[in-house]
Amino acid sequence: MTSTSTLPRTIGATIASPPSSILIESVLPQIDGGRYPVKREVGDVLHVTADIFREGHEHLAAVLKVRDWQSSDWDEFEMTRIDNDRWGASVSLDRNTRLVYAIEAFPDRYGTWTDEIAKKLAAGLDVASEILEGRQILDEIVGRAGGDAADLIEALDRSEAAGSQADAVEALLTTNVVAVVGRHRSRAGKAVYPVELTVIVDRVAARYAAWYSMFPRSAGTVPGQGATFRDVIDQLPRVQAMGFDVLYFTPIHPIGTTNRKGKNNTLNAKPEDPGVPYAIGSDAGGHDAINPSLGTEDDFRELIRQAAAHGIEIAMDLAIQASPDHPWAKDHPEWFFIRPDGTIKYAENPPKKYQDIYPVNFQNADWESLWHEMKRIMLVWIDWGVKTIRVDNPHTKPTAFWEWLITEIHRDHPDVIFLSEAFTRPKVMKALAKVGFAQSYTYFTWRNFKREITDYLIELTATDVKEYLRGNFFTNTHDILPYVLQEGGRPAFKIRLVLAATLSSVYGIYSGYELCENTPVPGKEEYLNSEKYEFKVWDWDRPGNIVEYVTAINRIRREHPALHEYDNLRFHDAADETILCYSKSTPDHADTVVMIVNLDPFQPHETVIVLPIGEWGIGDGEQYRATDLLSGETFMWTGARQTVFLDPRQEPAMMLSIQRWAHVEFTEPCF
Repeated sequence: MTSTSTLPRTIGATIASPPSSILIESVLPQIDGGRYPVKREVGDVLHVTADIFREGHEHLAAVLKVRDWQSSDWDEFEMTRIDNDRWGASVSLDRNTRLVYAIEAFPDRYGTWTDEIAKKLAAGLDVASEILEGRQILDEIVGRAGGDAADLIEALDRSEAAGSQADAVEALLTTNVVAVVGRHRSRAGKAVYPVELTVIVDRVAARYAAWYSMFPRSAGTVPGQGATFRDVIDQLPRVQAMGFDVLYFTPIHPIGTTNRKGKNNTLNAKPEDPGVPYAIGSDAGGHDAINPSLGTEDDFRELIRQAAAHGIEIAMDLAIQASPDHPWAKDHPEWFFIRPDGTIKYAENPPKKYQDIYPVNFQNADWESLWHEMKRIMLVWIDWGVKTIRVDNPHTKPTAFWEWLITEIHRDHPDVIFLSEAFTRPKVMKALAKVGFAQSYTYFTWRNFKREITDYLIELTATDVKEYLRGNFFTNTHDILPYVLQEGGRPAFKIRLVLAATLSSVYGIYSGYELCENTPVPGKEEYLNSEKYEFKVWDWDRPGNIVEYVTAINRIRREHPALHEYDNLRFHDAADETILCYSKSTPDHADTVVMIVNLDPFQPHETVIVLPIGEWGIGDGEQYRATDLLSGETFMWTGARQTVFLDPRQEPAMMLSIQRWAHVEFTEPCF
């Protein structure tokens, strides 16, 4: 005997109808059962699929319901059967916002009836009873069809007056009737997927951009003297000419003097040492103030306007920490970690010590005030004109805080892009992306060999990680000078640039990269004489630079839509373990670019690559054209297997535009 405890809760009660027997399963896309939003960009199409089925043979109908996250009004999109009870629908995403989507499925009485009566008529059976059933279905819809009811009433009248069963059925199957039924059909017996899912629709800049990182105070021309925002304005044509569209600044706020660091991180600063920009705060203000040596708020607003005129967006660095001179240290000491002796604890990352910085305690008793203070600061920056924010070390703050802050900012400013600078454990990095960061730093900086690059990029772009994490591939940062750049010289700089700019659709370099700056602190991945601790004046034309190479890479990126996408990356066979071959292609393959990169900065290599030409619409015996976008050289190839040779001392990479050969016929002899 079946125990009543295992039966539906409604058994034994008086109910209008039994529970729906329709099952909705395996809905995609969704992250962690719908706990977190997936990510798309304006201009994308959101494809939603689900398994939808029930017992028996009755037809079903299903709709994808979509609404703005701050609205209660739903739009509906008809779902269609794909195969094997898999259903799908697509929505064009034309606004920068967040959308909620849900699935509703219900019995399709009209669809079941039309299918059955067609089969019975074809078999020559009497369908008098079935005609009555069809009229009953339409008659039930009339009551809620409003202005559409006239079409149904006319169909019912024509059916009743018909001289044959075939004509009676035909009257109930007209195009008008089908359309009206689709708009007003019964939802009795419906099932609703129990979770409402969310998609963040970011600006395209969240997926496709080229970042250039710099210290604003290093934009000048006078040795030993810091630059101003006016000097940065003078640098905009240079940054634009190289093809960068995001200019990212280290913190621009007042810098403390207590425990100020000197050149090369020494503990005893000289009077002329400017201090580390991350030691934020002084008598001149905190995170909502601008370092007076850089200029005024009006100067900064003018810089943002001038940058926009050059097609460049300014990105600011959010570092939630304070120097001992920050106003918070006086007004809100409870926001910090207090030692047993009552002093505030400075930051440490053993063995590193940051005596000039106080970390913020997000577990303090006044945590709500701290959270709202950070929101206020973000709104100040947005008022200045900042719409892109790189967050320093977000993994040292609660993910719950970031989820709250980003959500709050997006209520009125959905165009704000947050970049997570979290070189941390994989699950923490992914969690930050899930809670709302539009872009994420990645481990690309330390992936140098073929297998580790391939495995990591497949994880990022070909698994469910691509639904929520967009990797911003930085070749280097002001904190990190990778060993491959220290040891591999100019070829390594070119290799890593091509990889960063083409493996991902969003990438960045730290200024000096174009000069192949690679003098390290011995034994460390750090720059010697780092501009974190001193003023710098750069010779942007110094010998050995790769400015033209950087410019060419960014131009190629702009001109080829295939390189604007993030998750269209495909790897291809290359016999040599030091040669990496991969491609990106638009969905219609109108634009296909193949990258072939010698990962060895010291030695030339030759290998055979195998390209999936069939996927690109090219036959085995068909000739096609491969144009190297870097050198301008064109090859006429036939077949999937090709031999390539790359000498890093000359050119470590090829970027090939693949095109089917258009045969030209001449009407006159050609001599």
